[in-house]
Amino acid sequence: MTLSNKLKTSEVGGDRPVVWVTGSGARRVGRTVAIYFAEHGYDVALHARNSIAEGTEGAQDIKDRGGDSLLTVGDVSDMEAMKSAVDTIRTKFGRLDAVVHCAAIWDWKPLEETTVDDVRRQFEVNTLGAYVVSQSAGLRMVEQPNGGSITLVGDWAVSRPYCDFSAYFVGKGAIETLVRTMAVELATRNPSIRVNGILPGPVMLDESIHDEAAERIRQSSLLKKQGTPEHVATAAYFLSSHEFITGVCIPVDGGRTIWARDDTDRIAHPTFVASQVERRE
Repeated sequence: MTLSNKLKTSEVGGDRPVVWVTGSGARRVGRTVAIYFAEHGYDVALHARNSIAEGTEGAQDIKDRGGDSLLTVGDVSDMEAMKSAVDTIRTKFGRLDAVVHCAAIWDWKPLEETTVDDVRRQFEVNTLGAYVVSQSAGLRMVEQPNGGSITLVGDWAVSRPYCDFSAYFVGKGAIETLVRTMAVELATRNPSIRVNGILPGPVMLDESIHDEAAERIRQSSLLKKQGTPEHVATAAYFLSSHEFITGVCIPVDGGRTIWARDDTDRIAHPTFVASQVERRE
């Protein structure tokens, strides 16, 4: 079947657009993204692997806000589970307009203790999972006249990796390449499909982080602000709504990617330290 024929026979679905937010079962960034879309007129498909009870509560919360919702369940790296999730969404709503892929793991170990299994686990969830979700949803979007939008969540720090997260950075580092690859693959099949990425900085600090550490995080931002899940949600909504942006990753990091603190990079210049000494004298 040709693309034109697929577009003619595709189901339009209901009046409200539909978003699928992976990693939205637990009350973390994905849940905030889901609620933001619901508050802006979307019906929402939540997703959980283990947080099923919380996800069920989240789906009911969205219904209480006036939208419709369902909970999909499964391992994001499981192709059959994700295809089944997309089919469930399409059966209920008749369409899938946007995907925001938030599901991820963020584990750390010193390099000396990191095993092949650690790297493999990060790859399976953070890399393969993003691929499977994009492929499963994207190929169904190809059949829709209006195409759709996919937004993948990466990490700003792949540009400036820090110690003890080597396996994690390897897993997340592929997101930018995956965004460009899927943007090309899917738009060549249906030019109404866009794929973009978000590279957040710290946006949801653990409750165990003390005030001093939280302040250091704020000061490491060029904007001297702490990121929030809402910052990710608004960026995802913007990318999902914009019909002329594709294949790009936007840092949502308060300027961390572009900024070196005054006491870091420039001191490497041989004349800089001497000039500072002269000023003090």
